[in-house]
Amino acid sequence: MTRQAANPRIGRSEPNHVDVAASVADEGRLLRIGEVSERSELTTRTLRYWEEIGLLQPVGYREGGERLYSPAELGRVTHIRELQELLGLTLAEIGAVLKSEDAVDRARQARQSGAPIVHRLRLLEEAIDAHDLLVVRIDDRLARIAAFRDEWVARGRRMKDRAEELRSGQPRAIDRYGDNG
Repeated sequence: MTRQAANPRIGRSEPNHVDVAASVADEGRLLRIGEVSERSELTTRTLRYWEEIGLLQPVGYREGGERLYSPAELGRVTHIRELQELLGLTLAEIGAVLKSEDAVDRARQARQSGAPIVHRLRLLEEAIDAHDLLVVRIDDRLARIAAFRDEWVARGRRMKDRAEELRSGQPRAIDRYGDNG
């Protein structure tokens, strides 16, 4: 099975039609989109959408156009779900994480295959750029979370102060929200 040019969205290879029997023998059993959907508890529409935005790429298609996924792609689906559920990342943020991880994988594969130093250096620089972009996104998200948290801490402090005023029998005449009690 040959691969074509990298997908510019996330740097992954575009799928080709594959000889299913040869792929199963060479790479292990390929999964149809419905099987990935069942195992991941996602709809096939979600999987197709993730493909549209560059998060997921089938390894190939059957003659009728049915998408085929490797076990590695099923693992990628699981990873995307973890990033969504555990970290609360948006799909755009997940794309940045995957782009960084994919760039590192390409650099590692080039090193392991003994690729020329110039090629390895270019891939490593791409990985560094993707990593740096990801760190900027993480820093931005953390700053927004910190600001959100600070606002809620301040609100809590104001509510506690108001409750204490009411307990002491000395409420302010009218607070900033226009109520007096």
